[in-house]
Amino acid sequence: MAYSRAAVWSCLIAVMLLGFQANAQLSSSFYSSTCPNLISIVRTAITNAVNRENRMAASILRLHFHDCFVNGCDASILLDGSSGEKNAGPNVNSARGFDVIDNVKAAVESSCKGVVSCADILALSAREAVVALRGPSWTVVFGRRDSTTSSQSTANSAIPPPSSTASRLITSFQNQGLSTQDLVALSGSHTIGQAQCTNFRARLYNGTSGDTIDASFKSNLERNCPSTGGNSNLAPLDLQTPVTFDNLYFKNLQAQKGLLFSDQQLFSGGQSSLMSTVNTYANNQQAFFSAFATAMVKMGNINPLTGSNGQIRANCRKTN
Repeated sequence: MAYSRAAVWSCLIAVMLLGFQANAQLSSSFYSSTCPNLISIVRTAITNAVNRENRMAASILRLHFHDCFVNGCDASILLDGSSGEKNAGPNVNSARGFDVIDNVKAAVESSCKGVVSCADILALSAREAVVALRGPSWTVVFGRRDSTTSSQSTANSAIPPPSSTASRLITSFQNQGLSTQDLVALSGSHTIGQAQCTNFRARLYNGTSGDTIDASFKSNLERNCPSTGGNSNLAPLDLQTPVTFDNLYFKNLQAQKGLLFSDQQLFSGGQSSLMSTVNTYANNQQAFFSAFATAMVKMGNINPLTGSNGQIRANCRKTN
C-alpha cells in the first residue's frame, strides 16, 4: 500500500505530538493539591536513610538510573519476580535500597493514600540522596505512573556494563536521547558509592585493550580484589571523597585512577569530546553540578507513563 508524502508527514507529526503531550503532563506542581507535603516527607526519609548509611545515596541514585534506562522511568526495577529487572545481570546481587524506597512509599501513603506513583517517589528520592551528600539540587517534575511489567532482557541489553568502551557508552546514552555531555555528567554520579571486585577484576589481572590505570592505584586495588574469590569485596568509586558529591571523580580520571574500565574510558577511550568534558568538570565543579542537574532532568523524562497509562502501585514491589 502506498502512502502520500502528506500522509506520512501527518503520522510523524502525530507521533511527535504524542511524545510532547506525555512529557508536558509532567509538572513540578503535579501533587501540589493532592499531596502538598510530598517533598518534605521524602526528604526526611531519604536524609535519615543516608545518615544511617552514606552508601545508600549512591544506591538510590543507581536505582533511578537503572529504572529509566529500561523502557523509561516507570519504577519497573522495583517489581519483584524472578524474570524481572531485579534479576538482570546489571542488578542481581548489586542493586540495593529497595527497602528504603518501601519505607518512603509507606510514609507517603500514610499522608496521601493512592496518589503518588513509585516512579515519582524514586525520581524524587534520587535528588534528595544527592543533596544529602552535598551535591546539586534540581527541579523534579511529577506525573509519572508505574508500569505493570518488568523486562529482564531489556535491562540486560540497555544498561551499559562496567566493561563498556567509550563508543559503546556513547551509543547506549544516545539510544536514550542523551548527549555525550549528559553521559559524562551522569557518570559523575560515581563520585559517590562503591563497586564490587567482580566489576573491576578483569582490568587488574587480565588486561583490557585500550585501558590505562595508574600502577600504584592498581596495586592497592589488588590487595582487596584477588584474582579469584572476594567477588563482593568493595572499593570506592572515588577513592578521595567517597561520601561527598563533588568533582574529584573527574580528577581521578585525569590521574588514570578511575575504578571501572567504563569510567576511565571517558578520559582515555580515544573520544576527544569526552576527554574535553572530563577536563571541564575536573577544573570547574559548578559546571559539573549544573550539567549533572540538567542531565538528571532529561533522564527523568525518558518515556514516562502518563495519563491513564500504567497505574499508581499501592506496593512498589507488585502490581495492584
